[in-house]
Amino acid sequence: STQSTWGYLHPNLVQYAKRLAETFPAPLEVCFFCCSGSEAADLALRLAYCATNHTDVVVVDHAYHGHTQSIIELSPYKFNGPGGKGCPPHVQIADIPDGYRGIYKYDDPLCGERYAHSVEERVRAIQNSGRSVAAFFCESALGCGGQVFLPPGYLAAAYATVRAAGGVCVADEVQNGFGRVGSSMWAFESQNVVPDIVILGKPIGNGYPLAAVVTTPAIAAAFHNGMEYFNTFAGNAVSMAIGLAVLDTIRDEHLLDNATARGLQFLSGLRALQEKHTLIGDVRGKGLFVGVELVLDRRTLTPAPEQASAVAEHMKTHSRVLVSTDGPHRNVLKIKPPMVISAADVELALVALDRALQECATEL
Repeated sequence: STQSTWGYLHPNLVQYAKRLAETFPAPLEVCFFCCSGSEAADLALRLAYCATNHTDVVVVDHAYHGHTQSIIELSPYKFNGPGGKGCPPHVQIADIPDGYRGIYKYDDPLCGERYAHSVEERVRAIQNSGRSVAAFFCESALGCGGQVFLPPGYLAAAYATVRAAGGVCVADEVQNGFGRVGSSMWAFESQNVVPDIVILGKPIGNGYPLAAVVTTPAIAAAFHNGMEYFNTFAGNAVSMAIGLAVLDTIRDEHLLDNATARGLQFLSGLRALQEKHTLIGDVRGKGLFVGVELVLDRRTLTPAPEQASAVAEHMKTHSRVLVSTDGPHRNVLKIKPPMVISAADVELALVALDRALQECATEL
C-alpha cells in the first residue's frame, strides 16, 4: 500500500511504492514519500507519536537525524554542539556502542548486549519520571558518531527493551541504506532485526530530492487520524520515475556485490596501511561504509583530530580524493564512496591516503 498527498495517483507512484516495499521484510509495507531525509525523520517522529500517544524519545549519543527543529532535538550532534541548547527534556541519550573506544570492546561476545543496557537505563529514566517512551531512533550503522558498525546483538536487545516499554523502533537508513553495506539492501538486516519504522533519504534518488518512510500497516492506521499527511512535491511522477531508475540500477549493475567486493578491497588495503602508519588506530566497517580512526597513541587512544583534518585536506588538494572527518573527536576519516566505485578507484584512494598519512605525520 502507499500514502501520498497526491489526490490523483500516477502509475509511477504505485509502481515505485510496490517495488520499494518488496525490498523490506514483513510487515514493513506502507510507504510515505517525502523530499528530504529531514522531512522523513520528522514524519517518522509523527508516526511514533501517533502510534504510542507518547512523546519521549531515546537516541544514541552524537547522532544526527536531520535539520528540522523537531529532529535537531533528537540529534546530540547538533543540540550538544556549537549553537545548540543542550538536550531537550523529552529526549534521553544512550551511549555510543563503540567497541574500539568505548568501555566494552568488540572482542567481548556480549559487547552488543552490554551497550544495549544503556538504552534500557534511558527507558527506565523516562518511566521513573512518570512518562512512557515513544520511540528509539538509531542509525543502523552510526555515521556522525564515527562510522561505527553496531556490535552483534545490539539492536535486538535495544529493540526488545523499547518494545516491552510500549515504544516503537526507528531505523535511520539515510546514510547506509540501499545496499551500501553490501551484504543486504538495508543495514538493519545485518543485526537480524525488523524495525517498526525506517527512514530513507540521500541515495534513494541518487542526488534528486527524494526520501521515504516505510512502516507497518498498524502504525500507518494509527496515523490515519484525520489530520492527513500533506506534502506538495512528494510522490510526484518524476521523483517516482527516478526512484524506480535507482532500484533498476542497483539490481542491473549488481551494486550490492560491488559494495561487498570493493569494501573488502578497502578494508584489506586500509589494514595494510595500519601496519605502516601508527597514526591509524582502528579500521572498521562493512561494504562501502568504512571508518579509519586516527590516534596519537594506540594504547591511550588519544584522538588525532588535527591530523585527520590535515589528511582529508591533503587527499583533496593533492589527489582529488574526497573523504571527510567525523566522530565525537573529529578524528575519524569517513569513507563512503559512490557504489559504482571500481577496483582502480579504490587503489587510487589507498595510494592517496598512504601519501597523505606519510606527509601529514612529518608536518604536524
